[in-house]
Parts: sequence; C-alpha cells; structure tokens
Amino acid sequence: MTTFKERPTGSTDPGGSSHSPSATDAAARPEATGKYTLAEVLEILAGGHLPLRFTAYDGSAAGPADAPLGIELKTPRGTTYLATSRGDLGLGRAYIAGDLEIHGVHPGDPYDLLRALADDLVFKLPSPRVMAQIVRSIGVEHLRPIAPPPQEAPPRWRRVAEGLRHSKSRDAEAIHHHYDVSNTFYEWVLGPSMTYTCACYPSLDASLDEAQENKYRLVFEKLRLKPGDRLLDVGCGWGGMVRYAARRGVKATGVTLSEEQTTWAQRAIAVEGLPDLAEVRFGDYRDITETGFDAVSSIGLLEHIGVRNYSSYFRFLQSRLRPGGLLLNHCITRPDNTSTPSTRGFIDRYVFPDGELTGSGRIITEAQDAGLEVLHEENLRQHYALTLRDWCANLVEHWDEAVAEVGLPTAKVWGLYMAGSRLAFEVGGIQLHQVLATRPDAHAGAGDRLPLRPWWTA
Repeated sequence: MTTFKERPTGSTDPGGSSHSPSATDAAARPEATGKYTLAEVLEILAGGHLPLRFTAYDGSAAGPADAPLGIELKTPRGTTYLATSRGDLGLGRAYIAGDLEIHGVHPGDPYDLLRALADDLVFKLPSPRVMAQIVRSIGVEHLRPIAPPPQEAPPRWRRVAEGLRHSKSRDAEAIHHHYDVSNTFYEWVLGPSMTYTCACYPSLDASLDEAQENKYRLVFEKLRLKPGDRLLDVGCGWGGMVRYAARRGVKATGVTLSEEQTTWAQRAIAVEGLPDLAEVRFGDYRDITETGFDAVSSIGLLEHIGVRNYSSYFRFLQSRLRPGGLLLNHCITRPDNTSTPSTRGFIDRYVFPDGELTGSGRIITEAQDAGLEVLHEENLRQHYALTLRDWCANLVEHWDEAVAEVGLPTAKVWGLYMAGSRLAFEVGGIQLHQVLATRPDAHAGAGDRLPLRPWWTA
C-alpha cells in the first residue's frame, strides 16, 4: 500500500491535486498557508498512512489516487458530526445523513472498506501546537454539536422518560426501535427462515436457510425435546423456534415485545396449520405465568436484559421449568468478563438501544448462582460472521426494494451495522455462546437422568 509518506515531494494525482510528502510536512504547512485543508488534517491524525482515498468538499484529497476504496466528505455538516462525536458515532452520523459517501463498496455491504479501516488506519494524537492549529483550521463553528439524524435514538440519559433502564416500558421501546422496522424489510434481509439470530453452518458451502434450520435442530436436540413436551421460547422473534418445535409434536409457547413480530408469527402459525401446538404472544417474558415447562429456550434475548438483571432473569426462567427441565441460552458475548457491558456509540444510538454484553463466564456464574446446573457451553463466533455475510448479501440483492420500504438512511444503518458486526465476530471482538443448563432434580430416578456425555450432534 503506497502511503502519503512514500510519495515524492510535489507529486500530483490525475486530477491535478498536489500532495505534501508527509504528515510532518503537512503539519508545517500552516506556517505558509495559514490553515490546514481537511485532507491534511486527516493525514496528520492518521500519521500520514491512509489505506484508502479521501476527498473533501474543500477540494483537498489524500491517500493513494488509485485506491479501490474511498471516502468522500461532502458537506460542512459532515465535518461537524465528525468533530463533535466520539468514536464511530460521528462517522455513522455523517454517513447516515448523507454528508459522507463511501466508494468501492455497496452500501448494503461495506465490509471491505470497514476491514481496510480496521486493519490499516491508526489515529495518533498530535502535539498541542498542531492540535490547536487543527482546531483553528476546522473552525470553532464545527465544534458545536448539532442535531443528529432522525434515525438516531436519544442518549441514555434522555431515555429516562421511557422508564428506568430495563424496566418493562423502556425495554418495550428499545425493542420497538430495532425490531418494528418492517416485516417486509426483514423478509428481504433474513430470507425465508425469518430468523434474526446466529445460524449454525453444517458446512462452509451451506446456504443461510440450511444453517438456520440446523441451528434450530441443534437447540431442539440440546433441549432433548420430544412429542408431547412443553417448550417456552422467550424473545421468540418471528416464531422460528416455536414452529420448528411444533412441527415435531412439541407444544410451544413464544413471547416477544415486538408487535410486528407477533403479527407475522401468528400468521405463519396459521398458514402452517399449527395453532393446536404453537402460540406466540405479544408481551414481556416476565408476564408468563405458566410453569412446569420441559424446556426453555432463550435465543438472542439476553443482550437486551441488562447484566444487573441476569440474576432475576435466570431465577425466573428456572421457576418456569419443571425439575429436571433444560434451559438453552444463546446470546452475543464479549471475549472477557471485565469490559463495561453497555454498548456505546453507533450501536447504542442506531441499532440496539440499552444493549449490554458481557463474557460467557459471567453468564455461567449468574446461571449457577440462580440454582441452575450448567451442563455445556460452546462458542459459535465464526458461524455468526458467516450469518452476517449472508444477511448483507441479501440486503445487496434487495437493495432497491429495501430503500423503497424503509428509506435510504435506515437501509444504510443496516448495511453498516451488519458489515461491522461481521468484522467484529471474525476478529473475536464479540462472540456467540450457547449455554445449556438444567434445573436440578434431586429426586429423579436413574432412568430420568441425563446421558453421560452430550447427546446431540454438532
């Protein structure tokens, strides 16, 4: 990769834009010209090494002229978003608002561009003198925060109007923000399975639908379900697990806080002729009054619960199980148990308001402390990267329809979030763990005990 430092002094790109030879020379330029250009500011912050082409509305440019990937800063408002927001939030705001454009990738799958940024772009803090000159060059007017794009959720401190964090009312609003986008939009992105959780690929060449079906089979077998059993699926989404179990003679009850999901799931249950065995309710899982279930599945719900609520969450799920019943918890995790659980920046404001992630060790600890016996856990991190790859491919394929359905800004949110999440799963920044546990039954006879080793196939 040719860097800014490697170009000879005074070289020009095909459009005639001259380049200074290094970030150091760029930092010295205001002594002659008075101000840095926007491209010079970026080069100084990036230490002179840009893995892509950058162009700006002030006519400046930086990075390799022949780079296959590029970013274009189109408006002064975009500069304000970038200058007043920490981390990825400013980039997300400028991109969603249309003040920043990406080149060389499809907006439904900007994975290659994000990978280039993650691999090669490292920002460095310049000296106080240079930093003061950068501020003067940008302009004080761009350091005053402005209203974000309308797709953005309020900051956490303003969400108290919706209730305390992880209260029923605030959880309902958070779920509505993400899941009640449009069932039609989700059909295009998720495909026929309508499953918005990590698939489990039986082989690298398996289709997304095959992998989702295999995931439900894995959960079904881990829970040792058989005809006549009762299953509770909390946070059931569009009812995929509920219908999978009902087709196999299990009486399955699902619950979701999304009205859109409930409507879609109830219609699918009717179409498949499963109303005698399958039910999906609109409501909070904490309102389930029935007990004695043979199994409970929680697939993609724990991320919305809040770490401080894990204890009550696992105690509640245990209370719904019969003695000897099994619980399968499937959720996104962090690779350690010490990081701050709250999501921040772009993900918190645009994707999962109030989402919290922690390590599998914390999850297992809380399940054990609630009186559950943990039997098995496994990490499906690589499978989630493949799932997100396929979701992005679906979004690209149906891009025009998706934009017509939900609008360009929302479609861009989804492309950016899914591609970025794929990258995070690939490098291990986030993971996906399944934890299998049981409610102990001290009075079970020898014939009712679990097999000596895992009884399911991978």
